[in-house]
Amino acid sequence: MRYTVSIVDDEETIRDSLDIVLSDEYDILLFSDAESFLGSLDKKVPDLVLMDIGLPGMSGIEALIRTKQCDVHIPVIMITAYEDVHMAIRSMKSGAFDFILKPINPDILEMTIHKAISTIALRKEVQILQEKYLRDNQPCFIAKSKQIQDVMEFIRTVAQSPDTPIMILGETGTGKELIAKAIHARSPVFQGPFVAVNCSAFPNELIESELFGYEKGAFTGAGQHGKKGLIEAAAHGTLFLDEIADMSITGQAKLLRFLEDGQFYKVGSTHPHKVQTRVVSATNKNLEKMVHEGTFRKDLFFRLCVVKATIPSLGDRKEDILPLARYFIVRFNEKFKKEVTSLSQDSRHALLSHRFTGNIRELRNIIERAVLVSTSRTLSRRDLGLATGKADTDTSGTDTPGTKERHDPGEVMPDSLDLSTLLADIEKEYMDRAMERTGGNKSAAAAILNMNHHTFRYKWDRYHPPHST
Repeated sequence: MRYTVSIVDDEETIRDSLDIVLSDEYDILLFSDAESFLGSLDKKVPDLVLMDIGLPGMSGIEALIRTKQCDVHIPVIMITAYEDVHMAIRSMKSGAFDFILKPINPDILEMTIHKAISTIALRKEVQILQEKYLRDNQPCFIAKSKQIQDVMEFIRTVAQSPDTPIMILGETGTGKELIAKAIHARSPVFQGPFVAVNCSAFPNELIESELFGYEKGAFTGAGQHGKKGLIEAAAHGTLFLDEIADMSITGQAKLLRFLEDGQFYKVGSTHPHKVQTRVVSATNKNLEKMVHEGTFRKDLFFRLCVVKATIPSLGDRKEDILPLARYFIVRFNEKFKKEVTSLSQDSRHALLSHRFTGNIRELRNIIERAVLVSTSRTLSRRDLGLATGKADTDTSGTDTPGTKERHDPGEVMPDSLDLSTLLADIEKEYMDRAMERTGGNKSAAAAILNMNHHTFRYKWDRYHPPHST
């Protein structure tokens, strides 16, 4: 896939030289000033921008800010002379991806562009997956496995019958509510409300009033105007009964009465109410066994399980692990303002060999923590918190008495640390370790951390001011 790169520089020799170097691999657009470049964004948004800071007219930094307002995801690499490094640092604070110095070193240029393109490629991969499984903003699974494709195809078929109850079976964390939302979105009642009810959340004495509502004065503490129940709130839409196996026997009896004829009585009322709603249920338990044991009503079981959809566990569809991980990386990059672009080979192996007892929810939590604590663009096995054995331990040196205790980025940090302090401490820690391993060679240390060496030197000086001891 070819990417489009816009080059914005008032020096013709630089524009032409960059065009020659990059045109074999990328589609190049050339601009001599910020105004003409910004005007072109209405017609063509590039994948990457190389922009000089010292432009005539509108400055490069102002053009950077306006570019980000147009599309916050466009990586912009600033070009600057050595004497304007402070302006380059300012541009980083304004959202620049990185900066390179004049005269431009081809190797540094190639490395910096490659990092930016890695970010673009990851985002495009996730976008392709979303477009494949998400149509018209309908809920979906980000997945490649045939198992999930079969489930989604089955859902598209059964969702068309709004009167047929559906039971979703699957382990905790497999995404049963997401499937329920997909059923709702693909059904004739998609314009109606989607109301999710956690059946295990209500004690016996409250289940009736929560599901069916109550009239004013129905019981001590009842509101002045009564209350609409969750079933009534789901009228002409979908009622999702999650954890249905945890509903009390009393609640099961009242629910069955509603399912049989669509009528219910509010607490304190003698007048029946009729509601039409699509009922979707879900559980991670063996309902047939519960029926045999007498803890779940047999008649309710057959009423709810007219159609059953079983969601496979993540361990049964390992080909979905890496696409899901990349999807979560993009989500948490945006949440934490990070620039993680990939998973190391070791971390990919760790994810594929890990036993996800918590399924997708566990994977999501692992990636969230990893993106938060990572100081590199590539997530390591240690970042994932799955590091084991000598190969994953720090061998950079032995702590000496009096050495400050280091935080393990694979562990949960103390509550007293705020996010900015936590990230700064972890970043400094990794930079210190890299410098130890390279004997103080900053360029080599930057390479270990996959950082631009200019960025490394700037941050090293920030963390180690001349007066520090």
